[in-house]
Amino acid sequence: MITELVLASGNKGKIAEFQRLLEGLDIQVHSMKEYPEIGEIVEDGHTFKENALIKARAVCKATGKAAMADDSGLVVDALGGAPGIYSARFAGEQRSDADNNAKVLQLLEHVEDDKRTARFFCVIAIVLPDGREFTVEGTCAGTILRALQGEGGFGYDPLFYVADLDKTFAQLSMEEKNRISHRGNANRKAVEIIRSLKNE
Repeated sequence: MITELVLASGNKGKIAEFQRLLEGLDIQVHSMKEYPEIGEIVEDGHTFKENALIKARAVCKATGKAAMADDSGLVVDALGGAPGIYSARFAGEQRSDADNNAKVLQLLEHVEDDKRTARFFCVIAIVLPDGREFTVEGTCAGTILRALQGEGGFGYDPLFYVADLDKTFAQLSMEEKNRISHRGNANRKAVEIIRSLKNE
């Protein structure tokens, strides 16, 4: 039975979001920042799944509690799947969202509009102290625009256009984004796993 869950994140927004999703389950959600002994986790996996598991295993081992981690990024077909697991540092270690977006735009400069397909991808890993591990995935398909649109969101959101809504991720309300996003889809699957574990 799960009564506590440690997220492999220090992002207050992400923690609050997942706490809301777990309402009614009487599960206490912690940030890994509450456990400074964990230190920096080296994400040296070759896939989103490997990196999510690396983080969740490290947090579970250090805390002795159930742990959850996610890894996500942008996959652009015309770039052979890049930036992929390197999405956060695509333009280099001293990266910024603006630098990353500029690099994507530069690489796609001569790519035709109908070939600019992409998707956001997210994997969530849940690791339990008894050794059990679970992973779930979420995706959202879109295309990459030729210029930034929208003031909201972060990362590649201003470039990622969803045709069904005629908006970029940066133009969506938080509610709209959570409903269709890769992370929202994966989060809902993760909640179902945690719900079943809670009822064991």
